[in-house]
Amino acid sequence: MSTDRLASLLQRFSVSARMFHSGPLCGVTDIPYMEDVGQLHLIKRGPVAVHYAARKREHIDTPSLIFYPRAVRHRFVTDEESGADMACANLAFNAGSINPIAQSLPDVLIMPLTDVEEAQPVLELLFREAFAKQCGRQQVVDRLFEVVLILILRTLMNRGLVARGLLAGMADPRLAKSLTALHEAPQRAWSLERLASRAGMSRSHFAATFHETVGEAPGEYLAKYRICVAQDLLRRGEPLKIVAGKVGYASTAALSRAFSATCGKSPRQWKAALPQ
Repeated sequence: MSTDRLASLLQRFSVSARMFHSGPLCGVTDIPYMEDVGQLHLIKRGPVAVHYAARKREHIDTPSLIFYPRAVRHRFVTDEESGADMACANLAFNAGSINPIAQSLPDVLIMPLTDVEEAQPVLELLFREAFAKQCGRQQVVDRLFEVVLILILRTLMNRGLVARGLLAGMADPRLAKSLTALHEAPQRAWSLERLASRAGMSRSHFAATFHETVGEAPGEYLAKYRICVAQDLLRRGEPLKIVAGKVGYASTAALSRAFSATCGKSPRQWKAALPQ
């Protein structure tokens, strides 16, 4: 079984980027708000002031990134003449607001570009392509934004920069083993003992460490993750009977009960409410 902490999550809950701005940004700019859409702003040259509806402000002087995993209303204020050089992209997380990666991140992350591990060659190429007018530019830059996002997630895990939640659990070498196994095979009958064994920990120590780090008990996390996977499969058109087996339920009735308890509606009702 793979030991790549991110591979199974990104394979199931992928993220796609679409650049919507590149080049100078001058004066006051309100960034469009879209439900269930995150954003990644890369500042090549500033300064940039970020304003929020709650009157909170951030002032950024050095080349940095601003990462919103979920939609947040914000405004950029830059010098009206010299402006700031930026590349900005919308991020669509597969499974929207229930995406476990998006859920595990803070509302906003601001980080100097030099702090993102091994990202400098990618960033140089991204800015060069974003500010040029070469054919295929949009597709190239979109893919590079996705690479940068993966490097951001890797940096957060490697440096333990997220204190609580899924990424904090994935940053713990012991918990990462059980979480990766669970992500790769949610259909298995994962008992507390089996997960603790994967982590090389005693049952009680594993349960306490998991709850303290991830923010919920292993059984609760597993149940929610199974519903996340079920929603993803239903969104892709898989029949409910097949979905039930893929997420560890013996029958469609058992999955429907768990689904309704988590989502407040049956799988059929939930799917009918999806945007067409």
